[in-house]
Amino acid sequence: MPPSDRPRPVPLAECTDAWSILDQVRLRPSMWVRGRQLRELETMLLGYGIALEVHGITESFLLNPGGPFSDWLYARFGWGMACGWAHAITENAGKEAPLDLFFRLADEYRTEDLSASVTMTAASDAAPRLE
Repeated sequence: MPPSDRPRPVPLAECTDAWSILDQVRLRPSMWVRGRQLRELETMLLGYGIALEVHGITESFLLNPGGPFSDWLYARFGWGMACGWAHAITENAGKEAPLDLFFRLADEYRTEDLSASVTMTAASDAAPRLE
């Protein structure tokens, strides 16, 4: 992809949710994730989730330990989640860099989650309403 077509970093103030922050992390992982260690990213996202709760912000946050992303990994691969999704991914990454595997799996999860949301919305719109 030519340099002008590559996504460019944006100020954090322009990020609207955890996914948009992850897009920034993906662009410059060494800037955000010390040693490219997946546990560091999980810790950052845990802090993000805590900040949402503390400030009473309603956001569908799916990446907290024990949350929907962890459930999806367990259902898909049978990986134990007792130590969190970062540990599970790192332990099962094989030769792939754990951070790269995380982004690949997060993309798959997000695509499936969005597809399920669209399907559920379409089904609920088509369902007869009792009034």
